[in-house]
Amino acid sequence: MKTIAPFASPLYVMTKPAGSLCNLRCKYCYYLEKGHLYADAPAKERFAMSDATLETFVRQYIEAQTQPQVLFTWHGGEPLMRPLSFYKRVLELQRQYAGGRQIDNCLQTNGTMLTDEWCSFFRENNWLIGISIDGPQEMHDEYRRAQGNQPSFFKVMRGIRLLQKHGVEWNAMGVVNDFNADYPLDVYHFYKDIGCRYIQFSPIIERLLLHTDGRHLASIADGEQGSLADFSVTPEQYAHFTCTIFDEWVRNDVGQVFVQLFDSTLARWIGEEPGVCAMAETCGHAAVIEHNGDVFSCDHFVFPEYKLGNIHRDSITAMMYSERQRRFGRDKRDQLPQKCRQCKWLFACNGGCPKDRFRKTADGEGGLNYLCKGYKQFFSHVAPYMDFMKNELLNKRPPANVMKQF
Repeated sequence: MKTIAPFASPLYVMTKPAGSLCNLRCKYCYYLEKGHLYADAPAKERFAMSDATLETFVRQYIEAQTQPQVLFTWHGGEPLMRPLSFYKRVLELQRQYAGGRQIDNCLQTNGTMLTDEWCSFFRENNWLIGISIDGPQEMHDEYRRAQGNQPSFFKVMRGIRLLQKHGVEWNAMGVVNDFNADYPLDVYHFYKDIGCRYIQFSPIIERLLLHTDGRHLASIADGEQGSLADFSVTPEQYAHFTCTIFDEWVRNDVGQVFVQLFDSTLARWIGEEPGVCAMAETCGHAAVIEHNGDVFSCDHFVFPEYKLGNIHRDSITAMMYSERQRRFGRDKRDQLPQKCRQCKWLFACNGGCPKDRFRKTADGEGGLNYLCKGYKQFFSHVAPYMDFMKNELLNKRPPANVMKQF
């Protein structure tokens, strides 16, 4: 069994400067309810990261890095709920504490609040912007609604056009749910039609379980409790969605359109680390910080039982390299059921994201990923193409040659 020494790998902390505050009310959002964790805080402190917390975070985060490049990721909720002056302050602090390191910033937004001023700022400072958009209007507006159940699609598209107008680098993140999963080519062609070349698909799987503090989503610590939310994608749907898009991509778009799942799968095929933690052997290197400085093991594990501490009392380095967090990361590998350990696709899947391991195997062993059946179908489907692209890479030829072979 491999062991990873402390400080051997870089750490990453996603930042929520506005906490769970958002101008949309997406039905499947797992961030909105996190505000219940801070219901007892004064109203002005419930969502907004203070300047003192921001400075402490920027300083500690840069100091904790073991690499010369430092990536800051601003998330939410909706990070644009904070004013532009907040992010100008971010740049001031980054320059102050950089210490010769290269600082990069990316921000994930629903796009509805983008303006010329925001986009000019992003372009001038080389920020990468992720846009959450689930496909064409009908599919996007199914779940991504504003307050009062108002649609958000046209506001998102306006934001994308502003990014393009200002030459801001951007990519798309699409949530794969029970509705749009049935229309894979409509979704994929839509992204291409709007000029998106970098796509991340995120399957939504949530269980509903009412907690005493008002939260209604279950964590892995709740065991098998909770009922599956109706917007969750099924394993069969996810397999159909990913396989169908892969067939289109592998015949027409290799080297032109970059789909994170496909790139990460190829990385696993050649023995490299994937670009998505769900497919890595272990995790624990990527945490999340709330607006008040609370640090949690992962953005999918913002539950009281996974709180590591607070940067005003504990250092990021101490929390991220603590035995508790390292054990959280190792558990991804060590708690795999025997069925997974014997699976031919373990090298590629590594059991998937721990948050989705709430099923039991046929033998009654816990820890099986809800999407297991879908993963198996996907990896089996793409295997011949991955074998070919792996061979091309090993022989220093472009993997895009696969488009001529099949």
